[in-house]
Amino acid sequence: QVQVVESGGGLVQAGGSLRLSCGPSGSVYSLHQVGWYRQAPGKQRELVADITRGGIATYEDSVKGRFTISRDNDKKMVYLQMNSLRPEDTGIYYCKARIMIYESRHYDSDDYWGQGTQVTVSS
Repeated sequence: QVQVVESGGGLVQAGGSLRLSCGPSGSVYSLHQVGWYRQAPGKQRELVADITRGGIATYEDSVKGRFTISRDNDKKMVYLQMNSLRPEDTGIYYCKARIMIYESRHYDSDDYWGQGTQVTVSS
């Protein structure tokens, strides 16, 4: 069974940095578009950054210049480097990955969500 696993969250002071990682477990043929989402307390989940399989990245305005999304296709991993963190970056960060599997002699793809990792930025 395919799952998506995030790691790297934690507690950091304002101005600090964290690096989040996201990757699939299970039998996966390839990893395609991946997005990092953030859900702050009492707010809706929002897209922070995403990246295509070819490496084209897009960012939400408030994180431009501070966050960098990257990927390693050989390792089937995606990373979110977060610098100059602010208290308003606090939230649960989720990874959503479009994953292709090969099963019963055919390919299939679907979106999978991770369980989330907590990021807390203190002022």
